[in-house]
Amino acid sequence: MTARNSRRGRYTDRKRPRARPVDRNAPKQPDDWVTANEPMTVAQASYLKTLCSQAGEAFVANLTKAEASKRIDSLRNHWFRRAG
Repeated sequence: MTARNSRRGRYTDRKRPRARPVDRNAPKQPDDWVTANEPMTVAQASYLKTLCSQAGEAFVANLTKAEASKRIDSLRNHWFRRAG
């Protein structure tokens, strides 16, 4: 049997699946950023220097924004695991 969709005047055999809502506030992965391949920002460099100093690791100055973000996340996760 078919059901009549009175608003649109069409017959349908089944309901269309609803699209899942897009979470527009979900953070993007660094590699998906539009500016991922640009040089890291001054703020990223400063924070990365601080984290590298605290972790006793070498600071690399020529990273992209995405690479710097990943390195910051890695150092923060390592640092907080050791401290906690």
